[in-house]
Amino acid sequence: MGLDFIEGHGEDFERALESTGFGKFHFTLLTICGLIYLNTAVGITIISFVLPSATCDFQMSSADKGWLTAAPMLGMVIGSYFWGCLADTKGRKAVLIGALLMDGICGLLSSMSQVYWLFMMFRFFNGFAITGAMGICFPYLGEFQPGRYRETILCWMELFWTLGVICLPGIAWIIIPMEFTYQTENFKFASWNLFVAACSTPSIFIGLWLFFFPESPKFLLECGEPDEALEVLRRMYASNTGDDPGSFPVLSLREKVRTMSVVSQQSSRSIRSLRIRKPKELKILLQEIWEQTKALCKPPHLRYTIITCLIQFGLTTSYYTLMIWFPELFNRFEEFEALHPNESASVCEVSSVVLPTSNATHIDEEFCGKPIGDTVFLHTLIIGIACIPTSFWLPLCVHRLGAKFFLVFSLIVAGAVTMGLYFVTSTLSNLVLSCIFEALTSLGISTVYCVMVDLFPTNLRVMAAALSLTCGRGGALMGNLLFGFLIDLNCVVPIVLFSGMLFASGLLCLMLPNTGKGALE
Repeated sequence: MGLDFIEGHGEDFERALESTGFGKFHFTLLTICGLIYLNTAVGITIISFVLPSATCDFQMSSADKGWLTAAPMLGMVIGSYFWGCLADTKGRKAVLIGALLMDGICGLLSSMSQVYWLFMMFRFFNGFAITGAMGICFPYLGEFQPGRYRETILCWMELFWTLGVICLPGIAWIIIPMEFTYQTENFKFASWNLFVAACSTPSIFIGLWLFFFPESPKFLLECGEPDEALEVLRRMYASNTGDDPGSFPVLSLREKVRTMSVVSQQSSRSIRSLRIRKPKELKILLQEIWEQTKALCKPPHLRYTIITCLIQFGLTTSYYTLMIWFPELFNRFEEFEALHPNESASVCEVSSVVLPTSNATHIDEEFCGKPIGDTVFLHTLIIGIACIPTSFWLPLCVHRLGAKFFLVFSLIVAGAVTMGLYFVTSTLSNLVLSCIFEALTSLGISTVYCVMVDLFPTNLRVMAAALSLTCGRGGALMGNLLFGFLIDLNCVVPIVLFSGMLFASGLLCLMLPNTGKGALE
């Protein structure tokens, strides 16, 4: 194909993307997107280590702890679609930066909060922000990848999630047991505050680093900005090959028919240039979001919208509920084994035992009990390390077996493992099952994001991911409330319910197409 053809008619985007090569730029981009995903793993689960330590300072009752656990999850439910709408209209990069900086700043402010309600409010905004970063990083990374590498690169993101699950208890184990307190008349900053601050600062640094990366060229072309998209491709080519950007063989890109209907009908401008501060332009932007939302809810996208939302609901509800409650089950087994040495009992029998309580009624003994035991840190660390084999298995074998295989396998086996909780009779067997459960369900969550990059077109991609995230987070919020109510009342019901959800999600995955082979829409 001669350059005259390329200059006169414009090159197809996928071929132009192939012409940039594959190298330094793609690995650097994988690094920063991986760090974003690692950071979300830390941000989502940090509260489990904060609760025991902050109980004393905030004088929290069980109900207070429940609200504090629910606050970031509620923020995720509300934030998912908000960020998705912004990312599909204003751009991936800008919205990612905004979500990361908001998460980091709110995290730092929460670490300095001296009253319970203020801390809870900032954790709500942390959840609101972190879900935006989580939903956007996969589409942003995927839109830079040539078709033959895309699925494998996206699957390597699972390894970063695993590293986040390992890093969090490691950081907590180092910082929280420290005998550190800075206190004045109206301000107290203890080791758990330092832990929250330490886990918040990476968001700010990653957000600032992201300023040096370009906007998705696929998104720019979708917005009707082919020259800007071509400039990004030249930059990728120069980074990968070391050659001058001007020597990039593609001289123009073939514009596709603009699918952003409202803007293309009312203006020749790019949707990214619309300003929220101007009422007329804000109205056009809101109309655009509404049109894109409707497009997700009618053929040809309706089928996959429903399927992915149901898969996320079943998978995420089971994952976040059980992973939050596994430490509680560890604690119940340890208390049972201390009271009844050499006796074995199922998790349901252990949960039904009423453990004797101390007669002490002093507030210090009620709220400022024992610090977090080393076994809690150790068990959480072991669970993270157990995910390493599956984190390598996915990207190394995804081309041979397909993402669909990994989805079905991980969810069906996770459902069987959840059912196996009923037969658990010791702390050790509970730990083994929780390791398998975490490895398989986290594998499933990452694979769903990989598949969704291929299922939806560019102008709907992040919004579709956000809609499924909203369903998942809503289910997780409901699941935690339900599990807390049923674990003591009738333990069998939640085990059967969550196991059934995972089996159903696995069967729904059979209805998805094979992905990762063709060009992105």
